[in-house]
Amino acid sequence: MAVTFSRKPAYAAAAPASGGSGELRAKLMAAVANPYIGASGAACLFLLSLATLVLITSDPHAGSPVIRLPLTKIGATKNIPEGWREALGAESAREASLVPGQLELASHPFGPPTTEIAGEPSPMEGLQNAAPIQQGPGLAQAPIAGLTAPGPGGGPLPIIGADGRTAAEAYARPFTPNGRPKVSVVIGGLGLNAQTTRAAIETLPGEITLSFAPYADGLQGWIDLARAHGHEVLLETPMEPADYPANDPGPYTLIAANRPEDTVRKLEWLMSRATGYFGLSNYLGARFVENDQAMNTFNAVLKARGLAFVDDGLAARRGGPIARASADRVIDDELSATAIDAQLRALENGAAGRGQSLGSGFAYPVTINQVRIWTAGLQARGLQLAPASALAHR
Repeated sequence: MAVTFSRKPAYAAAAPASGGSGELRAKLMAAVANPYIGASGAACLFLLSLATLVLITSDPHAGSPVIRLPLTKIGATKNIPEGWREALGAESAREASLVPGQLELASHPFGPPTTEIAGEPSPMEGLQNAAPIQQGPGLAQAPIAGLTAPGPGGGPLPIIGADGRTAAEAYARPFTPNGRPKVSVVIGGLGLNAQTTRAAIETLPGEITLSFAPYADGLQGWIDLARAHGHEVLLETPMEPADYPANDPGPYTLIAANRPEDTVRKLEWLMSRATGYFGLSNYLGARFVENDQAMNTFNAVLKARGLAFVDDGLAARRGGPIARASADRVIDDELSATAIDAQLRALENGAAGRGQSLGSGFAYPVTINQVRIWTAGLQARGLQLAPASALAHR
């Protein structure tokens, strides 16, 4: 924020002192010369300055390391929900801070969508009123024996088991095709808002794949809850966007020009944040995925760790020696119920023509609500809802 300093004219001399004022000045100088009075005055001045500084900053976390987590995914959409910046609090116009152990986000970071119709419930109200659905049996609790090793800071890193079993196989939701066209949806950005994260876990069918932000507070607990409700899980990987560093996804962003060992180091920190995911997904990354060396390093790490990669369409032209799937479309690029419904219908048409189709969305209330409604009628329309892992192939 630019600060303007005004230049006011300085007065060269004060008015001549009278005899009385000269006498007073002499007494003041004598008092200041007294070492006891001088020391007391200095101490009072220090305490007054310290109190003023505390009152101005009022930051109980001053001096703590801070990770900056930009919420650009919201600002990049069309028809942005009104009031979302104000709902995020004082820092919302720039980015939300993540102090270790405390995620400083509002509990309700999303305002009502611009398409809200008078007399009809908002998407958030729809989620609050939606009863948890019967998910069927949950998935095996993570970690599965033999598939992890200690990583940076003691966190679990995925490894290929002694019998050759991989995390991509072990943590994927089991799926049996029935011959119908398959449609799949990945909902990302989870873990940053408790209300929308819980709504996605509890009100969406288990076949919907959930992707969690690595900076989320309580990440392992959210993954455990998702798997208990039958959802397979992806871990998001912040990647360098085209407008980096103006748009900075955080300190562990994979940078295209980094040395391979730096990319590996960042990936290991990200992957050791939790366990139970079958693969990674991208968060941004337009510049990173276009770099051959960067993507070769990324693919090599995932192959060595036994992980899949599911992207939002940015890496659709990329192959690789790992199980891969790319979204055919982002379903909430335009943030309104009508636009999302149109994208979901396009997914159905794509599945009917090609046999399968994958959509990617973000954890907005309106997205979760429309996907919840959409999935209820898929079987009657001759389609099979599938987890993203069922569409991932080498």
